[in-house]
Amino acid sequence: MKRRFVLSGYFGFKNFGDEAILSVLINKLQQDKHRVTVISSDPQYTLKNYKHIRSIKTFNFRNIIGAIAKSDVLISGGGSLLQDVTSVKSLIYYLLIIAIGLFLRKKVIIFAQGIGPINSIAGKTLTKQLLKHCTYISVRDEKSYELLKNWNIDADLVCDPIFSTNVDSASKTNTVAVQLRDFRTMNEDFIDRLAQKVCQEFADKNIEIYSFQDSIDLNICKKFQKAVSMLNPDIKTTLYSNLTNEEIISKISKAEYLIAMRFHAIIIGLLAKSKILAINYDIKVAKIAKEFQLPVIDMKNNFKDEFKNLKNQNIEQISSLVSSKTFDWSGFNRAIN
Repeated sequence: MKRRFVLSGYFGFKNFGDEAILSVLINKLQQDKHRVTVISSDPQYTLKNYKHIRSIKTFNFRNIIGAIAKSDVLISGGGSLLQDVTSVKSLIYYLLIIAIGLFLRKKVIIFAQGIGPINSIAGKTLTKQLLKHCTYISVRDEKSYELLKNWNIDADLVCDPIFSTNVDSASKTNTVAVQLRDFRTMNEDFIDRLAQKVCQEFADKNIEIYSFQDSIDLNICKKFQKAVSMLNPDIKTTLYSNLTNEEIISKISKAEYLIAMRFHAIIIGLLAKSKILAINYDIKVAKIAKEFQLPVIDMKNNFKDEFKNLKNQNIEQISSLVSSKTFDWSGFNRAIN
């Protein structure tokens, strides 16, 4: 039976991870011929990337309310939408979309989200009350699952949906992929120290630098490229920006090594069987590094044995852990049917 879905998330901002999650959702729904409308900050960009969908502007509440009113199911997710560390306004916005769906008596699904941190009392109270009325909730990490359990809210614990991305096995090239982003703890000292270490350890390799979301990543990536080139002009560096998701996956899958900050970059590296060094800027990065026994560096601390551990990684052992990560659609299927 065909149904109408409205998808709410951090879509249209040209962020690799969120666009990859959107792709997974759209592919899943279109397999069963469902109709899809995406709430996007850039509807034209979204329409260009996905066929046979509708897209409406993030703050066009007249159209949003109209689309939800005509829909059968509202999906909120995935990613870390329900938190107020990035922005209180962001939390309020996503909760408002959920409230509209509930007010209009639609099925509301919270899809593979990381819940929190939510520091404000009002934010916690509102989130808790709205989630209690949702049809189905899945979360992507143990901490979110325990939080909802403490709130007496049922949820399924699932892996990140990006683990279902098809990454073709490719022959590895003599390449180190480096993926960086701006963050409040990012500074010139860390960029210089990382560049020095990369030049020291990988003077014989090509360095590919990836901006996943140009508005946040590109300036930092340029600084890193400049630092490497100044230290060793003989090292070949290539900076990639404004790539499609397919281009990012294709290129990173060929890299022998991956040094990455973003959570979803690490997942692509895992699927591609690259040797990975994680840069810990967020708890979700620390968690995935621990789960897959990846070396991890902190921006505030000096490097120790992390690069040695990077080179000595047991790819087959890590790959066996990755192969166990299959996204569970069963609860989702029951909720929409």
